Amino acid sequence: MEFKSEKYNDVYVVHVYLTRATLAKAVKFKEFVTDIINGGTNKIIIDLTLCEYIDSTFLGALISLLKKVNTLGGDLRLVYNKEAPSLVFMITRMDKVFKIFSTLDEALSSFGVSPSKPKLEWK
Repeated sequence: MEFKSEKYNDVYVVHVYLTRATLAKAVKFKEFVTDIINGGTNKIIIDLTLCEYIDSTFLGALISLLKKVNTLGGDLRLVYNKEAPSLVFMITRMDKVFKIFSTLDEALSSFGVSPSKPKLEWK
């Protein structure tokens, strides 16, 4: 499993189980999250804590998904707790576009959701 989703109230958390988020997985990732959005969710948190590297293609998928949920009146937030953020976020200034949190609990709280037992959905 490369991606797993959990539901906390009306917020979906997508865990990315990749150390390198690259072109090879970007399309599959975008399809996975798009299915969640098409299911009626417009509040999404992408958990990138295991990612050591994110390339521009994967970043492009994140931007596309952010635009999609924004048009539905929602938001997409990131959990990325690296002390030195990915160079691609800084070079492209996407660290100013995305709301990035150090922990999942902080990201959930930003949506007004207190962490509790999630409903797991594997794909």
